[in-house]
Amino acid sequence: MASITFEGNSYRCEEGQSVLDVLLAHGVAAPHSCRSGSCQSCMMRVETGELPESSQAGIKETLRVQGYFLPCICRPGDDLTIVRPDTDTMRLEATVSHVTALSDHVVCVGLSSQTPISYRPGQFINLFKDDATARSYSLASVPDMDGELRLHVRRFANGQVSTWIHEALRPGDRVQLSPPAGDCFYLPGQAEQPLLLIGTGTGLAPLYGIARDALAQGHRGPIHLYHGSREPAGLYLVERLQELAQQYANFRYFPCLSGSEVPDGFLPGRALDLALSHAPELSGWRIYLCGNPDMVKLARKRVFLAGASMREIHSDAFTHQAA
Repeated sequence: MASITFEGNSYRCEEGQSVLDVLLAHGVAAPHSCRSGSCQSCMMRVETGELPESSQAGIKETLRVQGYFLPCICRPGDDLTIVRPDTDTMRLEATVSHVTALSDHVVCVGLSSQTPISYRPGQFINLFKDDATARSYSLASVPDMDGELRLHVRRFANGQVSTWIHEALRPGDRVQLSPPAGDCFYLPGQAEQPLLLIGTGTGLAPLYGIARDALAQGHRGPIHLYHGSREPAGLYLVERLQELAQQYANFRYFPCLSGSEVPDGFLPGRALDLALSHAPELSGWRIYLCGNPDMVKLARKRVFLAGASMREIHSDAFTHQAA
């Protein structure tokens, strides 16, 4: 059994319990989102004590040597004294340039910064509502095309951050965000390789960025994007994606509806099922999967069984939280 000392208070950490669980159980306002070690929004720094090696998984080496770790996956065997991260190095500041409706439930948030922010389309950032509340959002923007960061945010009932974004966030507001992270993005070098992109809901955001980035970098192989929803209102950017398909001969867009209402121009069925019916043999394909965590988990298994190499299957690194 270890003890956790934080901001002058000591808490007992039971065997198998994470540091984040301990802090939250005692009412500590600790930022967090995915709780699985992927979004890194809960990152803190250890001052004394030995960290389990696994608690620094995925953290940049420059931060690891300074003692930064992820409380949500840290189950210590040693007493620890921990502090909040240095926000000057862990957070960036940006200005809201616009909040634009993409559908009845989804808005596009544009963020600009005087200091250039380096990223790849499809990576994600953590957006902070306040010091204790953050959520992860994938980047739909392409640096050389959009000139700003763009997020697609769906409103969730009683969601702290999504409600704040939809109702309170205004152009000119200053916000804090984490540096971009994640490995779900396009890499050039195999311009003829076929790409399969499957998403649901706002999982379209990273796929939209990845597809445009690949096309802008001259990708010549087929790029097939399947976006799925139950109802027509769950799909967005339909006209823009159709225009993209008309502009590029190698890009195809498939809007998929699994409910009973399927208007002309849409495909009946689930995005994953339709994608695999169109391309049942995926050996040699590069795959991108984004959206509902259950869909992504199932899709990883099914595309692998269809022949895709595990190293060619990319997905959102974090589990989306409905908030």
